[in-house]
Amino acid sequence: MLALDVDGVLTNGQVILGNNGQEFKAFNIRDGLGIKLAQEAGIVVAIITGRTSEVVERRAAELGITEIYQGIGEKLPVLHNLIEKYGLSMTQVAYIGDDLNDLPIIKSVGFGATVADGAEEVKKHAVYVSPLKGGKGAVREVLEFILKSQAKWDKLIAKYL
Repeated sequence: MLALDVDGVLTNGQVILGNNGQEFKAFNIRDGLGIKLAQEAGIVVAIITGRTSEVVERRAAELGITEIYQGIGEKLPVLHNLIEKYGLSMTQVAYIGDDLNDLPIIKSVGFGATVADGAEEVKKHAVYVSPLKGGKGAVREVLEFILKSQAKWDKLIAKYL
């Protein structure tokens, strides 16, 4: 399983609010393809985020992510429910987060990762720090690292070659 924070991971952390109550976020298209490839490889992808946004629901739907949890203050109990649902252990979970509220999960999973512009405290506890910033392809980079480590990458991209 791969669980993701949104703001600062799938986006650059900016929240743009319009005059009519609209909320805008920019997502990296390469992250999206990386998520689709991970799903094709049998990895369940979940979103656990502290904010609530229609934009996140839309992006999750576009990517086929059905495990989406928004407005979550304490993320770790949600992850515990997910691993129970899928019959996994914490060692079988990767999580990418960028800020202090992500630390409980990052310290608990088998592969806690962060982005290049993540909080320094998060970088200290992550087992992997992407060289890319949030919203700039970091999720794809981490997924490539994982899929290559599992010897699944070449098979997944063969259809593009």
